[in-house]
Amino acid sequence: MRFCRWILLSAAWLGAVSASLWWLLEFEMTPAAVGQCPDLWPQNSVLVHSFERPTLLMFVHPRCPCSRASVDELARLATACGDDLRMTVVFLKPRGFAGDWEKTDLWRSARQIPGVTVFCDEEGKETTRFRACVSGEVLVYDPQGRLTFHGGLTASRGHHGDNPGRTAIELLLAGKLTPPQQTPVFGCSLIERTSTLRHSP
Repeated sequence: MRFCRWILLSAAWLGAVSASLWWLLEFEMTPAAVGQCPDLWPQNSVLVHSFERPTLLMFVHPRCPCSRASVDELARLATACGDDLRMTVVFLKPRGFAGDWEKTDLWRSARQIPGVTVFCDEEGKETTRFRACVSGEVLVYDPQGRLTFHGGLTASRGHHGDNPGRTAIELLLAGKLTPPQQTPVFGCSLIERTSTLRHSP
């Protein structure tokens, strides 16, 4: 009887562990839902658009753990072809968060990347203007203001290393891909993440 009980308990434990691992794997590998970003650079944007080289925007929630990998991959992209891009990391700062709430370790890491400008998006005005939904979402516009890339810089949630997004941007800059290009984005929802933080104790 005890042996049968042990077998049942072991099977239940293994089932629970397997289900948890499956959920984590599915969570890491499932792309986030993104919106339809503007095909042309919004004329009322206060962000700087370069007329000499493509402009890259990365939208980041300053407290999203998944975005550490996105910022690190941006650093690799800057090393490979930073001279060919104007790069800005747009940090969301929703209404109601005062002081230096947005200046986390992600902010400091992005500031240290050569050629990258960081921008505090007060009340999420630019995030809304460009219809960014996910932390780590990247847009690239050509000098004429046309969208050439929309996607992420990681192959899964929090993943470091080679990924379709970084490769696509490098090939676009080299003239080896035809725009526009789109890749999956893996990260936290900009809106839901902020809502969770706002209501947490």
